[in-house]
Amino acid sequence: MKIGDGRSLRSVAVSSAGGGRGEAAGRSAAGGGRAIADQVTFMGIPEAELTPRVRDALMSIMAEVESLRREMDEVRLRLRDAEDLADRDPLIPVLNRRAFLRELSRAIAHGRRYKESAGLAFFDIDDFKRVNDTYGHAAGDTALRHLVEVLSEHVRESDIVGRLGGDEFGVILAHTDEKTAQTKAEALAKFIADNPLILNGTKIPLSISVGAIAFTGDDEPQSALNRADQAMYRVKHQAD
Repeated sequence: MKIGDGRSLRSVAVSSAGGGRGEAAGRSAAGGGRAIADQVTFMGIPEAELTPRVRDALMSIMAEVESLRREMDEVRLRLRDAEDLADRDPLIPVLNRRAFLRELSRAIAHGRRYKESAGLAFFDIDDFKRVNDTYGHAAGDTALRHLVEVLSEHVRESDIVGRLGGDEFGVILAHTDEKTAQTKAEALAKFIADNPLILNGTKIPLSISVGAIAFTGDDEPQSALNRADQAMYRVKHQAD
């Protein structure tokens, strides 16, 4: 750890037999000059006052301060980990509903500030109950993980995926208008249909119904989500 300016703890003499600044510094007050004593200090304490006991006490205090700094860094790291866990779905590696709505709120605020639109896709898995009933709930959990893996491969770094509950998911599509959002939603549905889950050698086909809208800075998070949900149900009813 660096202490002070890194100089050794000894006096630095200014006066010199060679004249120059040393002579000027060594002039007596009677000669019109001032006596200047330049000495190294340790944490503001002159060396003359640094007895071994004082030095040891200061070093002990500094060691304790450094230890407290490390502890604080560890606490901050644990807090960040806890916040991350609080944002994550407990089953699959995506945001939970609360965190997703928070990110949606941020996207809306960004749109309000920069006058940009973004897309929101809302989807659920068709006949997901059949997957659970036929293959078991463990297979249903695996199907959710598989779906998220496929999604993650076909969305951008700037897009945000969240689980809204059960088999319902949302995707925030940054810098996107409504037509582009709808095109992307259809492409995601095709990717899911083209990549069935293979479980213990059994192919389990999956399909999703997805609706997409564009939102701006004039929207509220829940109202935007409701509109996307309604768009999804229109698509689902048309398929029926």
